[in-house]
Amino acid sequence: MAISIVMPALEMAQETGKVISWLKKEGEPVVKGEPLLEIETDKAVMEIESPGDGILAGVKVQAGTDVPVGRTIAWIVRPGEVPPMDEIAVESGRKTTPVAVPASAFLTPGQSASSAQPATQSLKISPKARRLAGERGVNLADVRGSGPGGEILASDILAAAESKAAASSAAVDGGSSISRLMAERTTLSWTTVPHFFVVSEVDSSALNEMRWKLGSKIEQSCGVKLTHTDLMVALVARVLQKHPRVNASWDKQGVRTNAEINIGLAMAVDNGVVAPVIRNADKIGLGEIAMQRRGLTERARSGKLRPADLAGGTFTISNLGMYGVDAFTAIIIPPQAAILAVGRIADRVVPVDGRPGIRSMMTLTLSSDHRVVDGARAAEFLRDLAAAISNPQQCFDDTGGLGSVVRSLPSR
Repeated sequence: MAISIVMPALEMAQETGKVISWLKKEGEPVVKGEPLLEIETDKAVMEIESPGDGILAGVKVQAGTDVPVGRTIAWIVRPGEVPPMDEIAVESGRKTTPVAVPASAFLTPGQSASSAQPATQSLKISPKARRLAGERGVNLADVRGSGPGGEILASDILAAAESKAAASSAAVDGGSSISRLMAERTTLSWTTVPHFFVVSEVDSSALNEMRWKLGSKIEQSCGVKLTHTDLMVALVARVLQKHPRVNASWDKQGVRTNAEINIGLAMAVDNGVVAPVIRNADKIGLGEIAMQRRGLTERARSGKLRPADLAGGTFTISNLGMYGVDAFTAIIIPPQAAILAVGRIADRVVPVDGRPGIRSMMTLTLSSDHRVVDGARAAEFLRDLAAAISNPQQCFDDTGGLGSVVRSLPSR
């Protein structure tokens, strides 16, 4: 009796496998346990052994093809035996009942019903399993028998019915291309980049005053409202001038210094997060930063970001303060070396000249790639950024243009 070779399930939740190569040619003799073919799953390439002695025949799948788990890909037959056109069951000692199944159930993707060879196929199934399949609405063509010779057992029907019920009650969200790409990149970053974190609580009272002082002027001249994010972009860019290592990147050759300071802004969109870039943020005033930020936000929300909007970032800011988040840690976007997480601004009781006082405070968390930025460099950058936030007027003139770019801070 012919022995079917099926695509095995080698991992949990595996749905398909790819045939990489056949180690035996069709028509060659094979021995049970002998390596027969190589298949690839999501994690590895593995050899599959022959399930019996005979001759390899009826190869249905060539190298490079993805095949659903459980589908027959070839047969092992005795000399002179013709391989079946579709799956059959091997004789067993159990009492079974042949059940007619439409040939359309066995069609491969793209195959027409007219090209199917037999009109029906005979499956081996126990009477109890047949009764359960009728009661629970299980399509026998979807069931792979676990009994001898592929016999369908009652347990197979119960498992198929349970799987069908679970599939109908739970909707699986495959996500958009953006969300899938984000998932892949954040997973890659978290598992390959050696993250470490430094945290600082900063008095943002002067930052609030700067926004109030310059907000109306910028709105009148540029037609856009000034936000705390705009101020943070400007201050971070100017402090990065003094800390080029924090603005650097990691590649296969090691640390790469970036000639430009391009600040990415993490933004939530439908089913994902994107980080469009404000280019040369250290060389433009607050009005230009605010206009670029507004344009990027509008294009991101409408799904009309251009490739150039997302290219060339050297450092990223993620601000969740508007959601009431006090503090969080962010995942680095490779090949960048760092990302700054900004929490909300809130009044807190803190020491002021040795006495309790109320100040507007916010928490900054810097995530850094330890291959590029060591602990001391990260701490120095965050210290100097806190100093710039506490005294932002040194960075801007009275119209929000460039001021004295933190000249009091030593170069790093």
